[in-house]
Amino acid sequence: MNTDSSPIGVFDSGMGGLTVLRALRNQLPGESFLYLGDTARLPYGTKSSTTVQRYALQAARILVDRGVKALVVACNTASAVALASLQQQFAPLPVLGVVEPGAQVAAATCRGRILVLATESTVSGGAYQRRLLTLRPDLRVFARPCPLLVALAEEGRHQGPLVTLALQQYLQGYADLRRPGEPRSGERGSVSGSFDTLLLGCTHFPVFRDALREVLDETENPEVALVDSAETTARALADQLSSGNLAAASADIEPTLALMATDGIDRFRRVGGYFLGERLSAVELVDL
Repeated sequence: MNTDSSPIGVFDSGMGGLTVLRALRNQLPGESFLYLGDTARLPYGTKSSTTVQRYALQAARILVDRGVKALVVACNTASAVALASLQQQFAPLPVLGVVEPGAQVAAATCRGRILVLATESTVSGGAYQRRLLTLRPDLRVFARPCPLLVALAEEGRHQGPLVTLALQQYLQGYADLRRPGEPRSGERGSVSGSFDTLLLGCTHFPVFRDALREVLDETENPEVALVDSAETTARALADQLSSGNLAAASADIEPTLALMATDGIDRFRRVGGYFLGERLSAVELVDL
């Protein structure tokens, strides 16, 4: 029987979900958390929907068996293809994903044209595109798969020439990447139209915020709003805990944080600290 002092479970395909965990802890400082990164099978974004659903169920089961009182699917790919099955499997346990909160913020922010950067599975599945157009039928929605960004993030590369080049390539065709005063020529002139909102549809991508801003600010693009779902997911979870009488109530109980990974725990400790914003210590190795 879960109590208000039970931890909240969070899982992702790797370390990207630590950006969501960071927002959750900021929003809910009195809560305990149990995080699982499935680093042995990263990335989920290039896998089939059937495979992602199986992986997500296995990861969720580990957390549920350890007595979590709520579950956050801190992976856009898993949220897009497996959230409904997880909610059905573990009902009445609250199970939240990151797609819906991110889409709501982006739809409310966007002035007309939005670009979604995500993994291959998230883009091809169309979860963000469908939800954004349901919320705002007037929007022009574009989506671009960015598989290299996941690998760069997991290696701890968030700035530098390689990151800049990758971002420029992924934005090419969706934004005018000319320097001010530079004439149009060749492929650089084939712009499908500038966008005013950039939705980071993968929890690994917030680490590229500064690099993205540099790429966009140094060109002739208008001011672009960068949106990710972490903070909105945290607010949605806070509301659900409160309405379900599951919020931690005792100030006498010190909140805890436990981290698990399915492979590479030394690298998880080393690189994961950047995602979470603090040095990581103990990481438990688990087998799914």
